[in-house]
Amino acid sequence: MSKKRTGLIIELLLLLAITAVMAWCGGRREWWWASACLPCWIYVLIRIIQTSEKTDRIILEFVEAVKYNDFSKNYNTASATGDMKKLLTGLNSINDRFKAINKERKAENIYLQTILELTGIGILSFDNATGLINWMNEAFKKMTDIPYFKNIRALEKRNPEFLKLLLEMATGQTTIFTFKKGMLDEKLLISATFFTTDGKTDKLISIQSIKGTLDETESVAWQKLLNVMTHEIMNSVAPISSLADTLKNQLEPKEPDGGPAPIDPEDLKLGLETIKKRSEGLQRFAITYRNLNKITKPVFKKVMISDIFENLQNLMQPTLDQKNIQLDVILKDPFLSVQADVSLIEQVMINLMTNAIEAVKANPAPQITLSAFGEGERSYIRIADNGTGIPNAIAEQIFIPFFSTRKNGNGIGLSLCKQIMLLHKGSIQMKSKEGEGTMFLLYF
Repeated sequence: MSKKRTGLIIELLLLLAITAVMAWCGGRREWWWASACLPCWIYVLIRIIQTSEKTDRIILEFVEAVKYNDFSKNYNTASATGDMKKLLTGLNSINDRFKAINKERKAENIYLQTILELTGIGILSFDNATGLINWMNEAFKKMTDIPYFKNIRALEKRNPEFLKLLLEMATGQTTIFTFKKGMLDEKLLISATFFTTDGKTDKLISIQSIKGTLDETESVAWQKLLNVMTHEIMNSVAPISSLADTLKNQLEPKEPDGGPAPIDPEDLKLGLETIKKRSEGLQRFAITYRNLNKITKPVFKKVMISDIFENLQNLMQPTLDQKNIQLDVILKDPFLSVQADVSLIEQVMINLMTNAIEAVKANPAPQITLSAFGEGERSYIRIADNGTGIPNAIAEQIFIPFFSTRKNGNGIGLSLCKQIMLLHKGSIQMKSKEGEGTMFLLYF
């Protein structure tokens, strides 16, 4: 028999004995003795009640603490004895275990959140019924350029198409979505799944950019073409450079009193210097691409965009004048610059300008606009024309090697442009409306 039960029996017997004494005194009308026993009877009764309620109170207090995840309580066992000491010791052990479990759970939660924040995949979780956001990592905010918001329906004003897709996606569904992010279009691979906890259904959305993967795959395929292209390019460029250098030397006067040249030597000299410069640029361009498999990198340096525009205008102005094409150059910041390989970027600009000249030839008022601007750490160069535009049916194919809409085109120009921009860790994008014109955007 436990000490607690023995003590309780003794207290009950004592209470019964005092009650009997008080009854015997009352029967003999000895009220003074009965009154003297009353405090003892009350004391014993209170002891029995306290002993009975103490355990219940401790257990209820412990249950309440567990309910609110409060594990700070520690019961003092020093003054307790018998079964009460065993009870308090057991509750302290349970409390310590709950503390350890809670600590482990918090550590795992922090660990999981850290992983989800560091991953390059965007994660969004929201209540499928109410739209309330449960969690969103930084990768999701960065990919979509969307700050934190409390309800998924806040996307209605920012991007209604994106919101409609997220709400309508079924569990296990995966789709590719073109997300408009400022001046650029980002291709996102979006997946959805559902999970239910406590009777509440949440939708988990994961997004990842696939543009880099697509570009890398295209880059590998393009490198296989370079071995075939480089030989012919080098055979054509080297003689042009040599001939331009020879003609430049012949034009320089050999004697101070030599006769006048049939044409202005300065104009011819400038033209030949331009030819020589572009020939050498093309040669370096071909060498760079021939060595791509050897991980040869372009030579980057700080280049003023105003210098790029000036060189391009000097080179293309005769053709523009001949075809009566108006060229507008817009550069609000004359000190805007990029880190680039001058020769390669000039090659991109020449290709795009040549395409624009071809596109506007049927317009009675042909116009080409060349502009550049910066947004934070990003720099953009834009070439726009008011030509025939590109049909939507072929817009996605214009950067594919050897695809061309011209009868005499070889389909290499835009592919090279994209490859060069990839080497610059940038991109090139096209937006066109049939019958109104086309715009190419270079992003650095």
